[in-house]
Amino acid sequence: MWPLSEPTFLEKDFFNVLERTNGLTLCFQDWNVTWYTAHPDLTQCFQHTVLVWFPCFYLWVCAPFYCLYLRFYDNGRISLSSLCCAKTVKIFVSTCLSCLMVFCPVLLVILTEIHCLQILAVLLIHLERLRGFRSSVFLFLFWTLAVICSLVPLRANIQAIIDEVCAFPVYPTINPCPVEDASFLSKVLFWWYGRLAVKGYRSPLQAEDLWSLREEDTSEKIICDLEKEWAKQWAKMQQLSCIRSRKAHIYSHKLCSHSSFFIFGLCLVCFLFFSLLLGFVRDEDAPLWKGYLFAFLMFLLSCLQSLFNHQYMYACFTVGMRVKTAVMGLVYRKSLVINSAARRTCTVGEIVNLVSADTQKLMDFVVYFNAVWVAPIEIALCLFFLWQRLGPSALAGIATVILIFPLNGFIAKMRSKLQVQMKYMDGRIKLMNEILSGIKILKFYAWENAFRERVLGYREKELNALKKSQILYSISIASFNSSTFLIAFAMFGVYVLIDEKHVLDAQKVFVSMALINILKAPLSQLPFAMSTTMQAVVSLKRLGKFLCQDELKLDSVERAPYHPDDNLAMVNFCRINVKVQRGSLVAVVGHVGSGKSSLLSAMLGEMEKKSGHITVSGSVAYVPQQAWIQNATLKDNILFGRERKDSWYQKVLEACALLPDLEILPARDATEIGEKGLNLSGGQKQRASLARAVYRKADVYLLDDPLSAVDAHVGQHIFEKVIGPNGVLKNKTRVLVTHGLSFLPQADLILVMEDGEITEMGSYAELLSRKNTFADFVKAFSAISDTEQEQDQEEVGRLTQADKAHTGRVKLEMYVEYFRTIGLAFIIPVIFLYAFQQAASLAYNYWLSLWADDPVVNGTQVGTDLKLGVFGALGFAQGIAIFGTTVAISLGGIIASRHLHLDLLNNVLHSPMSFFESTPSGNLLNRFSKEIDAIDCMIPDGLKMMLGYMFKLLEVCIIVLMATPFAGVIILPLTLLYAFIQSFYVATSCQLRRLESVSRSPIYTHFNETVQGAGVIRAFGEQSRFILLANSRVDHNQTSYFPRFVATRWLAVNLEFLGNLLVLAAAILSVMGRATLSPGIVGLAVSHSLQVTGILSWIVRAWTDVENNIVSVERVKEYAETTKEAPWAIEDSPLPSDWPKSGSIGFQEYGLQYRRGLDWALKEISLSVNEREKVGIVGRTGAGKSSLALGIFRILEAAKGKIFIDGINIAEIGLHELRSRITIIPQDPVLFSGSLRMNLDPFDGYTDEEVWRALELARLKNFVSGLPDKLNHECSEGGENLSLGQRQLVCLARALLRKTKILVLDEATAAVDLETDNLIQSTIRTQFEDCTVLTIAHRLNTIMDYTRVIVMDRGHITEMDSPTNLISQRGQFYQMCREAGLV
Repeated sequence: MWPLSEPTFLEKDFFNVLERTNGLTLCFQDWNVTWYTAHPDLTQCFQHTVLVWFPCFYLWVCAPFYCLYLRFYDNGRISLSSLCCAKTVKIFVSTCLSCLMVFCPVLLVILTEIHCLQILAVLLIHLERLRGFRSSVFLFLFWTLAVICSLVPLRANIQAIIDEVCAFPVYPTINPCPVEDASFLSKVLFWWYGRLAVKGYRSPLQAEDLWSLREEDTSEKIICDLEKEWAKQWAKMQQLSCIRSRKAHIYSHKLCSHSSFFIFGLCLVCFLFFSLLLGFVRDEDAPLWKGYLFAFLMFLLSCLQSLFNHQYMYACFTVGMRVKTAVMGLVYRKSLVINSAARRTCTVGEIVNLVSADTQKLMDFVVYFNAVWVAPIEIALCLFFLWQRLGPSALAGIATVILIFPLNGFIAKMRSKLQVQMKYMDGRIKLMNEILSGIKILKFYAWENAFRERVLGYREKELNALKKSQILYSISIASFNSSTFLIAFAMFGVYVLIDEKHVLDAQKVFVSMALINILKAPLSQLPFAMSTTMQAVVSLKRLGKFLCQDELKLDSVERAPYHPDDNLAMVNFCRINVKVQRGSLVAVVGHVGSGKSSLLSAMLGEMEKKSGHITVSGSVAYVPQQAWIQNATLKDNILFGRERKDSWYQKVLEACALLPDLEILPARDATEIGEKGLNLSGGQKQRASLARAVYRKADVYLLDDPLSAVDAHVGQHIFEKVIGPNGVLKNKTRVLVTHGLSFLPQADLILVMEDGEITEMGSYAELLSRKNTFADFVKAFSAISDTEQEQDQEEVGRLTQADKAHTGRVKLEMYVEYFRTIGLAFIIPVIFLYAFQQAASLAYNYWLSLWADDPVVNGTQVGTDLKLGVFGALGFAQGIAIFGTTVAISLGGIIASRHLHLDLLNNVLHSPMSFFESTPSGNLLNRFSKEIDAIDCMIPDGLKMMLGYMFKLLEVCIIVLMATPFAGVIILPLTLLYAFIQSFYVATSCQLRRLESVSRSPIYTHFNETVQGAGVIRAFGEQSRFILLANSRVDHNQTSYFPRFVATRWLAVNLEFLGNLLVLAAAILSVMGRATLSPGIVGLAVSHSLQVTGILSWIVRAWTDVENNIVSVERVKEYAETTKEAPWAIEDSPLPSDWPKSGSIGFQEYGLQYRRGLDWALKEISLSVNEREKVGIVGRTGAGKSSLALGIFRILEAAKGKIFIDGINIAEIGLHELRSRITIIPQDPVLFSGSLRMNLDPFDGYTDEEVWRALELARLKNFVSGLPDKLNHECSEGGENLSLGQRQLVCLARALLRKTKILVLDEATAAVDLETDNLIQSTIRTQFEDCTVLTIAHRLNTIMDYTRVIVMDRGHITEMDSPTNLISQRGQFYQMCREAGLV
């Protein structure tokens, strides 16, 4: 028997409170039975009343409310299982047996009571089954209470202590989403995730191994709920409504905040038992069982704290995931309805940034926003308990907290102002999107360096803002991490200095330190929560700005039902009044910029209506001037979501002249088309776009110059078979914008436009008879006919490559690569500072334990001032080290990020064109946005946390070993088990991170594609189908994200249980060794061990974040290993500065292939072009015309043979040395966002006078002079605020500005009217008279005065002579001229 002692003051106070609160004083009167004994037990009264009736009371009181809840829960009926039948039969049999036992009235009452409860429970089970309720928390709590309350009477009956802890079995989960059918315990402990973790550990996870999303997590469900809320806010037309629109999700998050309070309450109760344990150590007469009781209670409470904490985090991340889905859905839907003016201000890059970086910040906000208001309340409660310990001295701690808060509030405000980095990031992503879209132009003009510097300019501004923000954040982190010391220093200092009789003993010191450590959690979370909130507010404003952009007005065009006898359209446009009769063909003609395309846009409702009205009866199909092609098969592009009808489908292919193209494509119509139709020629893209419209069988067809990119015979075929009076659309209403005069006589109505007005209107004969502008125009150009030739680019077959995920753990080389870019100069000081920081922390904590154990002499302690001074010096040294470490890691992260971004940019820009054709732009934008953002912020933040908490864990282990060396026996296996569980988890987590990254790229690609083709999608009314496609891509991405954050919670629950075992070990060893241990060292060891669960939780999170985000480094470095094009410049090149001097070109048995294994695009071409010679190149589809141009510019390298310019082999010089000294005017006019001057001269190598001269020669001077900003006129993304013809003239001005000795024209006038084409040809003849000109013929009349004409067919030169001689030979060229009406 252990010696019994009188209760301590603290114990008496504790039980007095317990008696008053419970109201069961009679049951606790016999303290000799319950407390002052070596074998504690409960009284018989308590066992026979409270323990019997408590579960009964719970079931009877709560059952009616639970039945009411089940009434409103209906998820179908669950079939009756054999186990359920067995339970039911067993309960009724037991009840019948109890009724037969009438000989024992007392036993009958007890058994009847028990079995009535069991019958009620069985009835509830069947009610749940009928309502489809699988897992019951209500009955689980009842059975748990019944079992717990029966354990004490069982112990009293058998007189034995039950030490064994019962383990709950793990139930197998086979459902694709296991949480749906998981039991209550499985949900609490995340056992339902275990099966996926095992699968991921055995072999790398694949996308098909992942669970499907729960219905409540799908895009359809979330967006449906959110759109209702958003509609209410949108009606108010206030930008702040965007913030309110998040309420639907934030309200669903309110239950999580209650968990925060409960977790904090568990912390305080745990602190109470810690205080009792210290009192036990001081009292040598206290029985040992009390110490063990306090130790086990601390362990139990720590476990409960872990469980509630991770359920809270799970709920937060689930809501965050739904916020991500909601934001992506809203942004996508908005991008389909914004008007053209808003579209020019909201670029694709900005939209991608909204759904990547801004979405991440909103998700972080959902997780941490509770801390903004919960943390101050927790801080107030901790300070209240400190007041109870130290009295008025606690005011010093309050004053410290009050000083820390304004400082960090000021820092958070300053950091929010520095969020301009998002603006620079937007600009960078926008520019990268343009670079990727116009990469061929950059390579043709050798402009990569100019645009590289523009990107790096944005990047440098972005990193400078980030650097300032991180330094401020480091001050915030240092102040908050030092807050525990500052509060302790202030309180202990005031406490011992105001009265020398105030003694700091172990109980005061370490209970106070335990409270301050509890206080540390809200204090450390608060700056992060405030920072996250500030960033989220900025992101919400950006999101709100986008969501509140002006939308297309539905009343711009009145949609009327189709009636055969009605007029199909009434158009009022400026001073336009037009009626278009059903089934008529209307041709719209006019100069460049006259408003032809705008007229069609008005009919589609794409323009803002100022006055008048437009009525369109029936469905509409639209063919844009620039063909929009999806990254899908040719068949899918034509069907465009409709069901395939073979007879009609074949008829459409034949009418649109696509059957010959199917013979070229390796998989015929199942061949995948690259982004923006990269592996199709200009004519093929236009014919596919036309086929899409024809297949639709619409009532009204709006055709924006679809014949400009096809050659003469194909154009004639399409007009006859599709558009003309005998075509498949002969009974449809057709509005055709065209520059071709040969089609006008067959039009029912011709509209002549100029400066946005219709100047003439009538039939062809009527307009000629009036002898006005149109008649003069026709007379002047009557000999001109369209003879468009197709660009040839024979890259076919399966082209694009999906983003692939690596497998296995991240290679060590990725860590080495990351730290190598930082450099040893940063790494060594960081490690030293962390070691110094933790050494200072260990020293001042140990110093406190020595101070607490210092003997009291005459009611005072000796040397208080010295002890306080040493304590303060060590604490301030730690604070300085914290600031140093956070700043060093932040700056190191910025250095690494700068290098990795630069390497990525260089690798992408040095890649050949084949790389961009096979790599979706979404993959690359993903690297430049999400992955770079992770390297900028996520990796440094993860490293800060991981290193800080790992060193803190090392400190705790050292302190526990100092106090109880025997703890090493426990710490070592726990460490090994910890490492095993961590390694077991990381393989699965990393693979999930990779799968999530890979599934994110198609989202960006789809967003990009949709924004660019929004007009076509709206015209065809396919918005709902594209929304469903976007939903499926987002949901596919979430199937990887959901198990990723569940994995973190699963790991944390397991590892924190190990941490709680360390708490138990430290407490039990302290109880066992209390005879040899001082209260100070026990307090130090146990108070630090209580921090282990929190430390392990943060280590898990930080380690996971680093491991997952280092995947971003891996994905960024992927492109370092791809094939690169030849060097841009060669050192010590013998190339003369004025090369090429004469401009002669020679081909020597030149051969070209687009890819290995494909047919030759050019076959053994041998050709000599003399200086100043003008050579036209013509040929049918696939002849190899444009391949010659690609070969001269080395866009494709020679498979065999050589090309010489002025006698120099171009393969032996740098690419920029070649491309900067010859010029091309390409078929597709590409402009970049920025000033008009930048688009003409990105290197600023020419004077303004030279630029104006070039614009004058290009017939653009008058237009540019009329602009408010003139040369500084801001071009929108892709030059969308200029017409297509104007953009083509800007490309001509570029060539005039460069004026090199060699000029290549690749169908350069396809998008301009005949008069402008004539002016351009005249300019070329005069300004490039002394240059060598190669023209891939657009209109045959433009090359009739050339020196030579080359006729190509299937990669060979079939004819070559002067135009006159070729016509006289009556060969292939003669046939083409005859088709064009030239002979």
